[in-house]
Amino acid sequence: MATRSGPASGDLSLAEIKEFAGFAAGTQRYIRRSLDIGLERDDAIARWSRDMVEETAIRVQARVYQRLGDIRTHIPEDSGLDALEGFMAPLVAVSAFDLGQDRLPTFAAYRFLYERLLGAHARPWLPGAFCAAASLPHLHPDKRKLLLQSISEAAATAPGWSAREPSFYPEWIEKIDVTKPAN
Repeated sequence: MATRSGPASGDLSLAEIKEFAGFAAGTQRYIRRSLDIGLERDDAIARWSRDMVEETAIRVQARVYQRLGDIRTHIPEDSGLDALEGFMAPLVAVSAFDLGQDRLPTFAAYRFLYERLLGAHARPWLPGAFCAAASLPHLHPDKRKLLLQSISEAAATAPGWSAREPSFYPEWIEKIDVTKPAN
């Protein structure tokens, strides 16, 4: 007799889509743009920049995200502290950059993005990196407070993490002109 150990993968994908849909429009845009930059999916400047200020911001983000490859290769295999420095210090620095952009207002939005940028094996380290980055003095004290209050006790004290890779990676969607007839 076969038993199901959990929801079907389609249910999990739907849950990821619903979670993403719950984020504010600016957060959704930043996540999609960040995935294009961090996963080198597309020409982020051509796709996302609306003016010179945004083009400059994308160039800066791309420069900061150059560290992601090294971070991915240094994700610790276990909870040992010997491999922590080469992973956690750059992760906190990149995370601090993203939190400073004011587009990831909660741990949930941060976790959603970083699970996709780094993969499932980074999950155990994300609460610590988030808390460290959210505590840094480059953020206004009120912003630090809101960020730190956004992480639930369950997320901060989880006894274990799923090794299942995310399945939903949001992308740019062309707007459809509803005034024109369909072909």
